[in-house]
Amino acid sequence: MQSKQSSCSSCSEKSSCTDKSSCSTAGPKPGESAEQYQRRLQMQQRLGHIRNKILVMSGKGGVGKSSTAVNLAMALAQEGHAVGLLDVDIHGPSVPKMLGLEGSRPQITAAEDAMLPVNYEGLKVMSIGFMLEKNTDAVIWRGAMKTGVIQQFLADVEWGYLDYLVVDCPPGTGDEPLSVAQFLGAGTQAVIVTTPQEVALNDVRKSITFCGQLKMSLLGVVENMSGFVCPHCHEVIDLFKKGGGRQMAEEMGAPFLGAVPVDPDMVSAGDSGKPIVLAHPDSETAKAIRQIAREIIDND
Repeated sequence: MQSKQSSCSSCSEKSSCTDKSSCSTAGPKPGESAEQYQRRLQMQQRLGHIRNKILVMSGKGGVGKSSTAVNLAMALAQEGHAVGLLDVDIHGPSVPKMLGLEGSRPQITAAEDAMLPVNYEGLKVMSIGFMLEKNTDAVIWRGAMKTGVIQQFLADVEWGYLDYLVVDCPPGTGDEPLSVAQFLGAGTQAVIVTTPQEVALNDVRKSITFCGQLKMSLLGVVENMSGFVCPHCHEVIDLFKKGGGRQMAEEMGAPFLGAVPVDPDMVSAGDSGKPIVLAHPDSETAKAIRQIAREIIDND
């Protein structure tokens, strides 16, 4: 698939933009220093090579958001697309563990002006976890520092051309989701992950409202832990409540992307550092995730 020339890249490299007065890179914003302007320009140039930017969000922790983001990114890559996975859960980065990349470090380019994401089976991955000396180190930062490192991931990481950049956000609608949504800018889309229980759905409704307030397109809702895959007969059993995510999406006027069952293999796959779409490709869970990935591709 060929890269589409972005307006940001055109203005800065080829001067072919016909309306520079409305271009966000035409000059510094009011109150913006020359250094801040150059930083913003660099970030927009790198983002100009990314066709689709997808935030994976949840209103509540513990709903399987990170495992959904990891497997969704891998499923998109399996469909033949160039995919990056950015973990902006600053305080609890779990992507390195889920991909068996603990202890990995991003390489620095020869010109020392960019970091290269860590490669996993063709997937380009970046996480604050790669910067920590030990995986038990706590990141004790306030909002401004978290915003700064998110900007660094977008401005200093050489993602290259991507069909999809999947961003794993921490739960809620705080600093990290807000910062990354604003930095990624127009065209950013969101996937909201929930479980069927009403206690999770209440918070997920807030995430949908968050998308509306930021004028961010909502790709749809994923109902995770929907039913239970029996480890013996491999049938899906309605052990827990099911269907709440679909019903909530309909009530909120949001698309519903699909349901992913509870599967013991999902836990073992994440702990072993191999996504379930690779470790157990024929499982009902892997099939459900690949179908969600195809839904997203069809909306492209």
